[in-house]
Amino acid sequence: MGPRLPVSCFIIAKNERDRIGAVIAAVRDLVDEVLVVDSGSTDGTQDLASSLGARVVHNDWHGYGPQKRFAEEACRNDWLLNLDADEVPDETLLRSIAALFAAGGPDAKFHAFKIALVYPGEDRPRRFADGPSPVRLYDRRAGRYSDSPVHDRVVLPKGARVGRLHGEAAHFSYRSFGALVEKLNGYSDLQARTLKRGGRTRLLVRLPFEMPLAFVKYYLARRHILGGWRGFVFASINAFYRFLRLAKMLETSDRGSGGREVGD
Repeated sequence: MGPRLPVSCFIIAKNERDRIGAVIAAVRDLVDEVLVVDSGSTDGTQDLASSLGARVVHNDWHGYGPQKRFAEEACRNDWLLNLDADEVPDETLLRSIAALFAAGGPDAKFHAFKIALVYPGEDRPRRFADGPSPVRLYDRRAGRYSDSPVHDRVVLPKGARVGRLHGEAAHFSYRSFGALVEKLNGYSDLQARTLKRGGRTRLLVRLPFEMPLAFVKYYLARRHILGGWRGFVFASINAFYRFLRLAKMLETSDRGSGGREVGD
């Protein structure tokens, strides 16, 4: 693919030995540096990453945003590519990134690309897969990740132009549907503690409608209807997660107020 780009690819990880190798292998010949920030793996993630040419550093876990901000500081280049340990870029995306730097460097300071979900038990995204397109290639001198422990996104300055890259990263996010349930249960705990609740009455009004509306959103609007039985299961689990998040917010609110309404 030619000389390596003046880009650091950083990956945050914990116990990702079975997935991180494909990510490092995909980018190591493209970028100048692959940095893995590990928060205490016990499965040999660190040794595998090092053997594949990545630089590995340790940082205790303090949330998604703080971990990615630590990684930003640890990188030796200003241009950064962020991938999670379960996101494998395809060849189209890699060529698109290389093309940005072929003529003297990118014009825009921020670039987004699609993250396409792969269902548990499958080896590639479904046809017509929908997915978020976050900013993942950027100049850290122009913007950084937020420090939110829950939401990890690059904060853009007002009026910033965002380029769109061709290609996508296949997101092997969940090893099984059981792992999906476990992850979303933990995530709902964190959100119940940290997200603004907006008033108990408002939560009560939303509660009966949250799950059916979320199912329609995931199954139809996000096209999981095209994913067969796995798409139905995925949409159902995520709809229940949205309901569970509200239920835990109400539970947290009642514990803090002795059952009285708050915020109304």
